[in-house]
Amino acid sequence: MKLREVIRACEAIAPLRLAEPWDQVGLHVGDPRASVSRGLLCIDLTEAVLDEAITQKAQLVVAYHPPIFKPLDRLTTIDVKQRIILRAARKGIAVYSPHTALDAAEGGVNDWLAAGLGKGEVRTIKPAVAADGRGFKLVTFVPNDALEAVRSALCGAGAGQMGGYDSCSFTNEGHGTFRGDQTTSPAIGKPGRLERVPEQRLEVHVPSSCLEAVVAALRVSHPYELPAFDIYPLEPQTDPHTGQGRVVELASAVSLTTLVNRVKQHLGVKTIEVAKGSAGKVKRIGLCAGAGVSLLGDAGPIDVFLTGEMRHHDMLDAVSKGVSVLLAGHTQTERPYLPTYKRLLTKQTGRAVSWQVSKADRAPSVVR
Repeated sequence: MKLREVIRACEAIAPLRLAEPWDQVGLHVGDPRASVSRGLLCIDLTEAVLDEAITQKAQLVVAYHPPIFKPLDRLTTIDVKQRIILRAARKGIAVYSPHTALDAAEGGVNDWLAAGLGKGEVRTIKPAVAADGRGFKLVTFVPNDALEAVRSALCGAGAGQMGGYDSCSFTNEGHGTFRGDQTTSPAIGKPGRLERVPEQRLEVHVPSSCLEAVVAALRVSHPYELPAFDIYPLEPQTDPHTGQGRVVELASAVSLTTLVNRVKQHLGVKTIEVAKGSAGKVKRIGLCAGAGVSLLGDAGPIDVFLTGEMRHHDMLDAVSKGVSVLLAGHTQTERPYLPTYKRLLTKQTGRAVSWQVSKADRAPSVVR
């Protein structure tokens, strides 16, 4: 497959619009026209992982953490980050990062993390804006005999789409007044005379991506020289299935010890750090892979918060509020997801691309 096609496959799993505004997701190194037959998955693109990619003759590394996060002002062999990027480019190895887009995606890292805690209801802490959730309401005023032509033109340009429905609109009858001077050519009446015309107030929802086209269609289809219309920005519509963080409400409450054991088993780790709050039984668990303390305050009433790492004073604050904290290690909450990611990518690319999970990719520290 061409790299641009593989990128489309990656974005079908984790659309980049789901990423946090501060994140550096997407293609970091590579030519979208290049061919890809082997891909390597990792959390961190280290020199050892790059060595592995070269040995395996991979043309693409999908690194969960963005290898270029802060702008590089030079490319030398002195700094390790620069050295990795320079060497990847020299070897013709593309580098792509999904990071927080993959966290937020349905079936992504946080959904996978939630699935290991037990049966229950799962909700998103910070829902993402829907694919075209930043829209507008357009209101215009149309003489009765032109209503259907204008409505059809607006909807044909993309207005009036709501879920699986199209041509959605609202009309309300009233009267419009106007008086043109001698420079005008009114479609109804004569210049210099006050006209009173039966009109319909026509309202349609317009996705942001269609606004320009819909306004153009209005101007062309409306019989008036200067059609009156208003555009109102709407509150963003969110997608309850995507976004940052998750809260799991277990079907049956469990002890903190039981939950800790479930987390260990799901992540394949022997130890996790536990700061015990006041809840005797655990029912509601907030979670975010990596470093997710920024979501703790938005999680609502919870008994436990599970993440990879947290500052000492943030832990103290959580415990003072009765919330137990489970810290399993930053990349230890992310790396076990890679086999699942491999299956999803294989389904998207078929036999065209052979995917492997890096064996050289590992946490920088271990508990001994």
